[in-house]
Amino acid sequence: MKFIKMHGAGNDYIYIDCFTENVENPTELSKILSDRHFSVGADGIVLIKPSNVADCFMDIYNADGSRAKMCGNAIRCVAKYIYDNKKKKPVIKIDTLSGIKLVEIYTENGIVVGGKVNMGKPIFNGRQIPTRYGDSIVKNKIINIENKDFEITCVSMGNPHCVVFREDIDKLDLEKQGPLFESHEMFPERINTEFVEIIDKGNLKMRVWERGSGETLACGTGACAVAVASVVNGFCERNKDIKIHAKGGVLTVKWHNNNNVYLSGNAVEVFRGEI
Repeated sequence: MKFIKMHGAGNDYIYIDCFTENVENPTELSKILSDRHFSVGADGIVLIKPSNVADCFMDIYNADGSRAKMCGNAIRCVAKYIYDNKKKKPVIKIDTLSGIKLVEIYTENGIVVGGKVNMGKPIFNGRQIPTRYGDSIVKNKIINIENKDFEITCVSMGNPHCVVFREDIDKLDLEKQGPLFESHEMFPERINTEFVEIIDKGNLKMRVWERGSGETLACGTGACAVAVASVVNGFCERNKDIKIHAKGGVLTVKWHNNNNVYLSGNAVEVFRGEI
């Protein structure tokens, strides 16, 4: 089987062209290929499949084999693959489990280097995210982790996210705290958690714990959730670019007045292989 390793801001996946390849058990395959010590190594696998309603369908599996609905970094890489290898279009239409997304292509010398994705509208309803906070907006709610209270804001950007604003995030023991947030009883489908340090109104620093993958160098839906939560809490301004500084690079998010959230960042092919 042939594959392509790509990343967006360090959020790396193994991409498989299912126009030509057949993957019978993606759950187990993702567990095997994602292992960073004994296999290729990645945050998961992405299957690029044919679609009757878009240029392709993006099917994502996390490193633990669980299925993800959406990934803002992976979708730019899928768009890059489609543009570079199949259809040279200025906007690539990609179907996902969170609906159809449009990716505006950025090129240099005819090669895709990144893109901008319309990530859709944020969801604040606690039941729809989903959380166990009912239908209320999950803003400045208190959650207790090992007898310590954390103030959280939750939002869905196709995936559920819990945003925690705090200082000194570099000192945070994320390997310990991440799983405790991920599997907390208030989150029936587990949760992605972002710990955010405010630099200024246009810049935020983020560390992210992704359900099913652990700490990743970046998270596209997470960056969007962080930007939206920062606006809701008065730390940043709406309809202005907000730069999210993750471990793997910088992502730019703008929450437009039309309520859609736009995510921009790079898309990089690392290598191709056969296994």
